[in-house]
Order: sequence, then structure tokens, then C-alpha cells
Amino acid sequence: MWQPGIGELLIILFIVLVIFGAGKLPQVGRSLGSAISEFKETVNPSESKESETTQNSDESEQS
Repeated sequence: MWQPGIGELLIILFIVLVIFGAGKLPQVGRSLGSAISEFKETVNPSESKESETTQNSDESEQS
């Protein structure tokens, strides 16, 4: 499968910078990150439930 190199990534970053502008780039990154994490939770909800269960049991043991 094709993997982009440094040159291709720089070109893509430049195009994104031109399209969205420097001011909105952090907001676009945050939105993209939250969308990816939400997608992962939707695709594999058992992992997030397991981690929540582990965290809850650890908290109850510490009390």
C-alpha cells in the first residue's frame, strides 16, 4: 500500500493551510481528532466499556 513521504505530507499540509487558514487549523485538528475517537468507540464499543469497568473497579478498591 502507498504511504506518503515527507514531501507529500508537506504538500498536503500546505494545501490544508491555504484552504482553512492558520487561525482555523487548530479547530479543524480538534474536530478531526474527536471525530476519529468517536468513530473508534462506535466501531469497537467493547474496548471502551472494558476500560471504564477497569477504571471503576480500581476506584472502588482505593476507597
